[in-house]
Amino acid sequence: MEKKTTRLYFVDAMRAWAILMMLQGHFIDGLLDNAFRDNTDITYTIWKYFRGITAPVFFTVSGFIFTYLLIKVPQKGWQNPRVLKGIKRGLQLLFIGYLLRANLFGLLQGEIYDAFFLVDVLHCIGLSILGIVGIYLLAHRTNKALLSVFLVSVTLLLFLFEPIYDSWTFGFLPQALANFLTKDNGSVFTIIPWFGYTTFGAFLSVMFTKYKDHKFLYEYAISLSLLIGLTLIFLSSDFFLGLTDITGITLFTAIANNNYLFIRLGDVFMVFAVFMLFRRLMTNATLLKIGQSTLSIYIIHFIILYGSFTGLGLYRFFNHQLTPALAISGAITFMVVCSFTALLYESKKAIIKAGLRRMLKSLYGYLLPWYTFTQRLIKLYLFKLLRSFRVLKG
Repeated sequence: MEKKTTRLYFVDAMRAWAILMMLQGHFIDGLLDNAFRDNTDITYTIWKYFRGITAPVFFTVSGFIFTYLLIKVPQKGWQNPRVLKGIKRGLQLLFIGYLLRANLFGLLQGEIYDAFFLVDVLHCIGLSILGIVGIYLLAHRTNKALLSVFLVSVTLLLFLFEPIYDSWTFGFLPQALANFLTKDNGSVFTIIPWFGYTTFGAFLSVMFTKYKDHKFLYEYAISLSLLIGLTLIFLSSDFFLGLTDITGITLFTAIANNNYLFIRLGDVFMVFAVFMLFRRLMTNATLLKIGQSTLSIYIIHFIILYGSFTGLGLYRFFNHQLTPALAISGAITFMVVCSFTALLYESKKAIIKAGLRRMLKSLYGYLLPWYTFTQRLIKLYLFKLLRSFRVLKG
């Protein structure tokens, strides 16, 4: 019988693979010359297809890992320490997502550019974590056994009704909120339908936790993943067309005509099957550390490629200008640099944070007298102003 461990190394390896795929995907997509984007070229077509797998895998794995940690502790409901950690993590990702889109030059001029309000991966994952926490608390208050039902129901609702809400512009909402729901303003990702992949990852985590002690867990999991994955990829469109013939509901035809959500979910199952099959080979220390450092890698890649804070990134200087040879070699270098820098940061994170705390403490001590003086001065002038308008007496 295979020895069970608390940490699921194959999931960390999947996350490492997904972040590395994202790095090369963003680099090549952003910098490759348009002249070489030939959909009739088999190499480019294969690359493009696998690039499309990255985001569904990343969202699914994020939901899987968070929920696995959430439900494995003995405490339930608000007593579960992972609830507050999840809320903090979700808000942190939202904050970082907006911070990475901030432009210091614009802020110094008193301007906030529209790009600041666009929604990306971090925003969606952060909001998804908050959503999973909410579903977990709701299920705990009603019936704990309903957690898996709630999670898979959210996925099905978001995926099945995508043809309907995809055309909505949500113009009645402020643009900053509408950007979470529609790509019309330029958002890269939206919480719908991508929250569906996160909740499905959470559902898989609940199932995995429930049967984690089964003797043939991986044998059954790999077989089911392959079967479901192949079915979704090759048969789901015909299935929805058949439902239209039976029920007369045209929504199913709309799903079949743009069936990327269920097909990509099939791809996710296939990736899970491959990584579970080769799980014993997924114990390389560096690979696992990359999988555990995805946030740092994402931040570093965003700064280098898109020029967070300054706008001076590779994208600005080499946007759609590289040949395939330069794009491929550059992508490999980009992956190495981002991963190495992130791992170096993670190894020195405690020292860096301690240094920042000391610096902020010193800065606070230096600025406190000026703050106190300024506060008294403002208060004095405010009182004089109010007395001049006879709002205050004396």
